[in-house]
Amino acid sequence: MPDQLVIRNIEPADRADWFRLWAGYNAFYETEVAPQISERTWQRLIDADVPLLGRVAVLDARIVGFSLSVLHEGTWVDAPICYLEDLFVDPALRGKGVGRALIGDLVALGRQRGWSRLYWHTRQDNPARKLYDEFVAADDFVRYRLTL
Repeated sequence: MPDQLVIRNIEPADRADWFRLWAGYNAFYETEVAPQISERTWQRLIDADVPLLGRVAVLDARIVGFSLSVLHEGTWVDAPICYLEDLFVDPALRGKGVGRALIGDLVALGRQRGWSRLYWHTRQDNPARKLYDEFVAADDFVRYRLTL
């Protein structure tokens, strides 16, 4: 990981960089998110009263990655759970420790803030699974997704 990499909360001034990376994230997953949904996501990320947590990786005053998480309650625990919903690193910096730093940041925040767990899911063929497996082995749960 580059020594000068800083992980911090997303800020309103990060808008252009976040949208640039968000577009790359959606291209990676070969999907499109409607502009109004992207805008609503951005507004929620900078609203302290919403249980979304946006973190950015900054290198040389440029945002090079992000993690977007949802904090929620659970029925089997008495402390909040963090769902890492989105993680993206600028393709030019992949393999340099930025993704590892973003996940490590959430692990440290979770321990500091008393979260009960951190979890995420990804596509079976995502090359980032090599990194994810360094943190924890994938479990045997199957995801069902019903769009309403």
